[in-house]
Amino acid sequence: MSSHLNWMIIRNNNAFLVKKRNIKKPFSKEPNNVTNLNAYRYNGLIHKKAIGVVENPNRKGFTVVYKKAKATNKPAKNLIRRPFKAGARRSLHKVKRLIRANNYRTDLAKATLRRASAILRSQRPIKEKKPKAAPAKTE
Repeated sequence: MSSHLNWMIIRNNNAFLVKKRNIKKPFSKEPNNVTNLNAYRYNGLIHKKAIGVVENPNRKGFTVVYKKAKATNKPAKNLIRRPFKAGARRSLHKVKRLIRANNYRTDLAKATLRRASAILRSQRPIKEKKPKAAPAKTE
């Protein structure tokens, strides 16, 4: 089926939708949706080519998961996982190069890099704040 027909079927009703009060546009939890918005452009289920970013299980780096367009009807061989753990700058540059060089959903490049950098930022250790010293009184 075409991606447009699939979108018309699942856009208002699917298991991944997150609907809340006072929010006009619902969110989505589906895999390979880099923005978590319920929109045709970002949906990871309906497109032949979709890209997603997930955290590595050991909390060091991230993994880019993308679909092979030729294996649309073979779910076991459909997804390719590519881990990145070389460091923030190098990994983000490699992801950008992966997307641009393969002409792979260049419209999602910025969103993919944002998701990857957010994952890397969440893995940084939290710096402990030093307590402020009370000002000395002079009398």
